[in-house]
Amino acid sequence: MSTVRPARDPRTSIAPSIAPSALDRLTQTVREEIALLAYPDRPWVAPAAGPDGGTALDVLIVGAGQSGLLTAAALKREGVVRTHLVDAAPPGLEGPWLSFARMHELRSPKVTVGSEFGLPNLGLRRWFEARHGRAAWEAVQRVPRTDWAAYLAWYRAVWDLSVENGTQVEDIRPAGALLAVACRSGAGLRTRYARLVVLATGSDGAGGWRVPAVVADGLPASRYDHANGPIDLARLAGRRVGVLGHGASAFDAGVAALEAGAASVDLCFRRARLPRVNPHRAIETAGMMTHYPSLPDSLRWRIARHFRAVDQPPARHSFERATAMPGFRLHCAAPWLAVGMEGDAIRVEIPDATLRFDHVIAATGQAVDLAARPELRSLHPRVARWGDRYAPPPGEADARLAQLPYLGPAFEFLPRDPGADDWVRRVHAFSSASTVSHGPHATSIAGHRHALPRLVRGLTRTLFLAQADHILPELRAYSEPDLSIPDDFEDTHGRAPRH
Repeated sequence: MSTVRPARDPRTSIAPSIAPSALDRLTQTVREEIALLAYPDRPWVAPAAGPDGGTALDVLIVGAGQSGLLTAAALKREGVVRTHLVDAAPPGLEGPWLSFARMHELRSPKVTVGSEFGLPNLGLRRWFEARHGRAAWEAVQRVPRTDWAAYLAWYRAVWDLSVENGTQVEDIRPAGALLAVACRSGAGLRTRYARLVVLATGSDGAGGWRVPAVVADGLPASRYDHANGPIDLARLAGRRVGVLGHGASAFDAGVAALEAGAASVDLCFRRARLPRVNPHRAIETAGMMTHYPSLPDSLRWRIARHFRAVDQPPARHSFERATAMPGFRLHCAAPWLAVGMEGDAIRVEIPDATLRFDHVIAATGQAVDLAARPELRSLHPRVARWGDRYAPPPGEADARLAQLPYLGPAFEFLPRDPGADDWVRRVHAFSSASTVSHGPHATSIAGHRHALPRLVRGLTRTLFLAQADHILPELRAYSEPDLSIPDDFEDTHGRAPRH
């Protein structure tokens, strides 16, 4: 194995060093700038009554992580005010940043923009400098994960966005011109009615995190975890830990286990060598991220297959930190062929060797399975998939990609059967489900600047066209005076002079 450079010591967070008043002043400045750019500023979507007698939402957003918050803020800027955010997580734990994400720093470059809508003071840099000072921004290479979570919390407060936490969406179905969304919380099951729904459900929006059968079938549930879920790290102190996978979550889980006192971590993956190149960086251009869905199906399919074949390496800081830690071992070309118990130890068979652990962590990503998503209970059999709309040439088939939804230009689902179930178009999948149709941009911090306007333009277009029949009558009925003069002005001043 090649020589590994010593790891930097990335910080999980940077302690604020500037007086809180600096952040308070920034907050006030941003709100003033938002107000200055708010023309036209009046709501324009006509209210609609729901079957329950209440006013229906214009847009219900499922998920209050970075994608959900940005969507809600963008709609607010566009005069769409009857929006609502729901999230299954407790307050403060929306998204992965303070739950299962374990990297010390973000993978995205710190200069990435997209959340600020052209207002630099709303962006990450100005927030970071107000909280930590300009010198800290210049010194940091990538933003600590916990600071990104704190930035999103501030962003939500700036826009005054409320979130209904602890709420799981269990189904979406048609209700006339509206959508009925079944929401379960601690208070029970409630149906909310909305014109449109956005699924900002993140990296597992097309299925869920699943432990491979070779592990799940061979071990008691208490002896394994998935890297993208809760892990009781304290239980791993003094234990031998096996990690299956080669991506960022695999290395981050290994680091977290060793930091918690694990005796050793053996990271195994089937590839002969780790990926070196991140293909996502190649498509981070304004042209690609803005116009990706305009590419022909054959090219979008081949790009997605390239990502699958090449994959992306673990983040550099995660790799360097892991490989510099005592007790960390890397096993390439080492798929787990068989897993089972041997007394109180876990026995893992890899080609040409047998490994023994006390606990294992599967860092194996998500399974694509629309039927596994509770919010897609009624939707999944009715929406078009790539396998329904595109037949790849010989040698280019991919069963996983074929199961992803074939989405429209604004991330909307399309009916599997043309002419039927047209209501599915009112649900927009701004999540990993859009990977083939729109590229890996809906869940990417770098992609939001270009992908989000496409989503929002599609939402507002649908809302606008739905009330097209009212435009002319409302225009004719419009009577707000722009010029204040007496009604009889023309009678006294409008006659031509006599000679």
